Amino acid sequence: MDQQADSWTEIGYAKLNLALHVRGRRDDGYHNLDTLFAFVNDGDRLTAALADNDDLTVTGDFAEGLDDGADNLVMRAVHHARQHGYAVPQLSIQLEKNLPVAAGLGGGSADAAAILRLIHRLWPAAQSLDEMAKSAAVLGADVPACVLSTTQIGHGTGAMLHPFSGDVGCPYVLLVNPLVPVATGPVFAGWDGIDRGPMPTDSINAIVQSGRNDLEMAAIATCPEIADVLAVLMAQLPAVARMSGSGATCFALFSSQELMEAAADRIVNDNLDWWVMTGRLR
Repeated sequence: MDQQADSWTEIGYAKLNLALHVRGRRDDGYHNLDTLFAFVNDGDRLTAALADNDDLTVTGDFAEGLDDGADNLVMRAVHHARQHGYAVPQLSIQLEKNLPVAAGLGGGSADAAAILRLIHRLWPAAQSLDEMAKSAAVLGADVPACVLSTTQIGHGTGAMLHPFSGDVGCPYVLLVNPLVPVATGPVFAGWDGIDRGPMPTDSINAIVQSGRNDLEMAAIATCPEIADVLAVLMAQLPAVARMSGSGATCFALFSSQELMEAAADRIVNDNLDWWVMTGRLR
């Protein structure tokens, strides 16, 4: 968290699902998952300052169309913190939206998590950060993982978390999105219902190499451009190329920054209408 004289800044780190195994539909309409959450060292940026009244301003490349009122997940997270014992003063918050919307990167969940981390550091309550993360599941299934923003195995809807450590071996990540928003609901609804087995849990490398994203085919049916992105990423010869979440963002992992940057340059030059971001797993 960065601090200036009269404001504080926190990053809403881009979330990746290094693997996402869908195990079955639940009676409540959600799905049981095995997933490995990982986070990139960049993303959206939130800046908060003391104010007479709460307000939210959304700027950045992907600000258009986002709600800046009380229903925005960031403002709901502030209200949630106050309800759970955090003496949060009135805040003026600026959200710099650098990540595409409906992109499989955590988006609103990452932003809500960022303001919760900032609140936890500045106006601590009796809760630990782990306890705050658990309580934040009411804001969205990905919010607990995003609050922690560390490598975690998720079960259930993704909110049941277990820390998972180890050397990825290929920590440099290239993210590509065809700039086509993909709604989560239709992708999950399009899942074929076949349980293809649990995610390996013996090591991160086993998950990276042997894991899968069971939503890829349903997402491609909704957004065929995802197949194009995956083909281009695979042509760069990464350690792995896969879709994150319910799409449309796909990622490729590389063993060195040089290989990642060279691949990014090639993709940017050949696909001027795609969004590309480089980073490193945290």
